[in-house]
Order: sequence, then structure tokens, then C-alpha cells
Amino acid sequence: MDKRVKIKTEFIKLDSLLKFSGVAQTGGQAKEIVQNGEVSYNGEVCTMRGKKVRPGDVVKYNNYTVYVE
Repeated sequence: MDKRVKIKTEFIKLDSLLKFSGVAQTGGQAKEIVQNGEVSYNGEVCTMRGKKVRPGDVVKYNNYTVYVE
């Protein structure tokens, strides 16, 4: 399932993006899935929940693909 998320700031933290986009239901769940290595950031596994995600980046988790605009 593809999701497109527009941000109005320079960046958004990875765990916040997962919650904001609706991929994770809570911030705690977002933190857990990132720390467990279940998230791909621009094609590579990322375990840093504070990773700065900027427009043009692609985040994947399970069957979700989040495009940041």
C-alpha cells in the first residue's frame, strides 16, 4: 500500500513519520518496529528512530511504502 506524506518542515524523524502516516498506530509501536530493524529507509534497513527523513526519501515497512514529499 503506497502512501504519500507531505511535510512542511525540513525533515521529520523516522518514528514520527511512521505514526503521522498511519503505518504505526502509536509512537511506541513506531519506536519498536524501527528498533527491531523492520523498516527500510531508501532501500537500507534503518534502526535509528531519530533518522531525519526529508522530501524525496522512501520508507518501507511490511506492505507499506511511504513517499515523503
